[in-house]
This record gives sequence, structure tokens and C-alpha cells, in this order.
Amino acid sequence: MIDAPSLGLSDLDTADPASPCTKVCSIDRQTGWCRGCYRTGEEIGAWPAMSPEARHALLARLPERRRAVAGASRE
Repeated sequence: MIDAPSLGLSDLDTADPASPCTKVCSIDRQTGWCRGCYRTGEEIGAWPAMSPEARHALLARLPERRRAVAGASRE
């Protein structure tokens, strides 16, 4: 698990972030990520029980997934 304070989130780690769900719920078979929010089905299911720190850590990984999908679509 990623340590939220090491990400510079010390001020945010106690705030409960909103779900990144965009209501475009469709899992890509190649990546295993939702096409709307870039989370896995397991991450989506675990979201309600995740601590704010774990949610922030997951949110920090989503932009890289989005870039990976965007880069793959250009190839």
C-alpha cells in the first residue's frame, strides 16, 4: 500500500475524497479498468470500506492509468 503522507497528502489524508465514479461503468477486458473511472472492479467494490488514506492513494494512481489508456489508443 502507498503511504499517503509520502505522496504529500498530509493535509488531505483525513479528508474523505469523493468517488471518482463517472457513471460510465464498463470494465475494459484488456486493462481490467473501468472505462469511466479507471478503477478495477475490486477497487470499485472496496471503495466504501476504504480509509481516506487508501482512497487518496488510489486516486493518485488513476491519472497514470488514464495516460496509459490514452497512449495505447494512439498506437
